[in-house]
Formats: sequence, C-alpha cells, structure tokens
Amino acid sequence: MRTDLFDFELPAENIALRPASPRDSARMLVVRPDATLLDRVVAELPQWLEPGDQLVVNDTKVISAQLRGRRIGRDTEPKIDATLIKRLDGSRWQALVKPAKKLSPGDVVRFGNEGRVCLLGHLDAQVEHKGEDGEVTLSFSFHGPALDQAISDLGSPPLPPYIASKRAPDEHDAADYQTMFAANEGAVAAPTAGLHFTPALEAALRQRGVGMHRITLHVGAGTFLPVKVDDTVGHKMHAEWGTISPETADALNAARAKGGRIVAVGTTSLRLLESAATEDGTIQPFSADTAIFITPGYRFRAVDILLTNFHLPRSTLFMLVSAFSGLDAMKQAYAHAIGSGYRFYSYGDACLLFRATPET
Repeated sequence: MRTDLFDFELPAENIALRPASPRDSARMLVVRPDATLLDRVVAELPQWLEPGDQLVVNDTKVISAQLRGRRIGRDTEPKIDATLIKRLDGSRWQALVKPAKKLSPGDVVRFGNEGRVCLLGHLDAQVEHKGEDGEVTLSFSFHGPALDQAISDLGSPPLPPYIASKRAPDEHDAADYQTMFAANEGAVAAPTAGLHFTPALEAALRQRGVGMHRITLHVGAGTFLPVKVDDTVGHKMHAEWGTISPETADALNAARAKGGRIVAVGTTSLRLLESAATEDGTIQPFSADTAIFITPGYRFRAVDILLTNFHLPRSTLFMLVSAFSGLDAMKQAYAHAIGSGYRFYSYGDACLLFRATPET
C-alpha cells in the first residue's frame, strides 16, 4: 500500500509532553465496530468489557538505554549519542548512534563522566561493525551484570524524539516512562498503552470479572522510526524479542473457548499475540524474535479489542490500527481526536478499538 495513505497533519500542541495524573484520568476515544466515536476516560475501561474478557499487558521494563559520550583515541574527541536497541550477548549491543559519520569500525567510545560511577567513572565500547542508518554494533568493556549496572548508572530513559526535542529528560521521566507492570528489563521504549493503568483500575477490572495476563515483548527503537519508503512492501521491521508462557497461552485459549474476548493493551501485546497465533486463532507458547508488520488486509487471529495510544503519521503503528479498525474509520477517529484536543503519542491519551467487521 502507498505510505502516503497513512499521512495526516498533527498540530504541535496536540503532542503530550507529560502524562496525565492520575494515569487513568487520560481521555479515551472509543471506536466501535461501526466506526461510531465516543469520548470517554481510561478509568471507564471496565464498563466497556464483559466478565470473562481477558486483558493482556506487556510487562517489559525500559532500561536506561540512552548513553552520551565521546570518541577517544584520535586527534579529536567528538560527542557521541547512542541508543541501545538490542542486546546481542553478554557484552555486545546493537545501537543507533549520532553522528554516525564520526565513527568507524575499531573506534572506541567512552560513555560517562570520569570519577562518577563504574569504578573508573566511565564505560568504554569499541565499534565492532557499522551498518546503515546510524546502526552500529558496540562491544563493551564490561560483561553481564556488571555491564547492566554500568548502563543503569550512566544511561537515561530514551524518551521518544518527539518529546526529547521539546524538553530535556528529567527525574520524573524515570518513573513516568515505566508501566506499573514493568518487571523484565530489556525495552528501549515503553509499551505506552500500559502507562494508563493504576492499581485502582486493575482492581476495578478484576471486580468486573476481567482476567489479566502478562506477556513480554522488549520494545525496540524501531518503534520511533518513520516509514521512509513510498510503498509499505519495501519497509523492513526491526525484530523484537518476546515470550508468552505455556500457562498464559493455555489460559487465554480456555477463556476464548468460553466466549471471552482477548483485549490487547498496546500494539506490542497485539503484535506478540498475533505472532504466536495459529491460523485458527489458537495462541501457542512463544519465545523468539518477531518482526511482524501488520497493514490493512491482515486477518487478525488472536485479538478482539485493542487499547492503544495515538500514533505518528506514516508510522507502522498507525498502519496497524488502520488494519484493525479500518483506514477510513481511523482517519475519521484521528481527525476527531485532533479537533477535540486529544493528546498524542507516548504520554498522550488512549483509544479503545473494536475490531472492524470483515467485509463479506
């Protein structure tokens, strides 16, 4: 499909720079299967679900993946920013770096401030390989838990560019950019639909008779990247690692056999569930990378309802929600949201999408 079909104009004032407080006070636009739009708030989510429905959340935890340092060992020492995107082994990470033109294989980048942390106050990494679009392989001087601790000490949460370009990260972001479900470290971007949840909302959902389950998809920095090709066929998704336990798969399949609906909290949960589903919709245990790319025409097998934020124009995520609820319906919904002052992107408001009825 043509990428420009998924374009729209978004005024800068609609981009949220801070989350709602409390989190479940965020607005929620309900998009029904017939494309009817209703303005609600996230705290009302239990009213839109039925006893026996199953809510699936992503329990990944964002690491301090944004590192700042300088190239050393040559005549000049230019500043280097790196965002870790995927662990390769105990000491190596794939990263996106700026400015990439300042680095070559064999160069050493020193992250941190001498005398601050990590015993010597810094963390060195050698550029092992340089790919396209600023992607490099970094081989760090530390390994395993010691490297994890160094990254935690030296790094900061990698706020999306559309927030970081408007303000500097601060101490509030360390908490604001984690969901209440965050448990398994490995993401470099938050599964932002989960940011709307509070203990009170979870209690209300359970009282309603809605089941809650955790799966893990370590969100990569590819979620920040726009689709640059003219046709979606030419876009390559970054792979992300995910896991669904046998117990969770069994519970979801059993609930669905009894008529319960699967409600994905966020596009990350949806992508993992769909990656694990067979043709008949049975959810299998899963532990692998997924690079699933969902565009209109995709036949959904596992997910019936989606709670998600408002996404970037021309992004893979806007393509996904257009596949789920229909491109015309989502364009109408986004136009309504923009005109009504909904807040967009990671810290923004939510929409509750019911899967469009397939055309016969």
